[in-house]
Amino acid sequence: MTGTGVLAAHTALRWAAALDHRVAQWATRRGRLAVLLHEFVCFGIKQARACLFGGCMLALLLTTWAWYPTDAWLARYDFLVLAALALQVVLIATGLETWDEARVIFAFHVVGTAMEVFKTAMGSWVYPEHSVLRIGGVPLFTGFMYAAVGSYIARAWRLFDFRFVRHPPFAATAWLALAIYVNFFTHHFLPDVRWLLFAALTWLFGRTWILFRVRHVHRRMPLLLGFVLVALFIWLAENVGTFAAAWRYPTQRHGWAMVPLVKLGAWLLLMVISYVMVSAVARRHKR
Repeated sequence: MTGTGVLAAHTALRWAAALDHRVAQWATRRGRLAVLLHEFVCFGIKQARACLFGGCMLALLLTTWAWYPTDAWLARYDFLVLAALALQVVLIATGLETWDEARVIFAFHVVGTAMEVFKTAMGSWVYPEHSVLRIGGVPLFTGFMYAAVGSYIARAWRLFDFRFVRHPPFAATAWLALAIYVNFFTHHFLPDVRWLLFAALTWLFGRTWILFRVRHVHRRMPLLLGFVLVALFIWLAENVGTFAAAWRYPTQRHGWAMVPLVKLGAWLLLMVISYVMVSAVARRHKR
């Protein structure tokens, strides 16, 4: 990180902390409802910070869909690859992203790209525009879309100081993540066992609570509910991505349509893979 980036990040954090302190004092004088409203706003701000990488990627998809020149010498998909790399450099240089979070993004980029190559070959979806920076039918920017999920979880884990009650053993979650990933490939040739995977997910995490700190106090919610909410937002983001013609499903061949709600289940399972990868990094830090 550059000295300028460190100074800018520290200045922004000090300014935000001072503003938060003043607002907290104002809310305390006005009662419990104002305190809860302040905490809700802080929750939204932290969520926006956690979504920074994914939000920037969606903004790039929409902006290039609306205004990128069709006759440009650099294909739109290739521009998105270079823009995503530049975004990574800026986030790290300014301290808005840590190196551990960057490593998670890279790991999930590899995992996602491998699955993309297979899925596009099977006709599950297509990338309708030409590009040079691609593997088979998969433009390289797509790995960053998968990586945005890992980035969100890693950043939220740090910003909200995640803690857990009755969390299953890491080994069990790792085996579940591996089974989910394998099933994304094998269900094209063998029976689809996703319902067994949903059952295993419920059995492992059904009693788990996640504790998250918005300001000073840890709140809690069922971890499974958190998984579903994140998957829902990913599904909504996927609708934005397909609307921006970043990729298309067979049902969208003749024009854009909402992504089928059944995809929510696939995103739930894929999100679990990302969660387990991030938890592996968190476990390493605790040692």
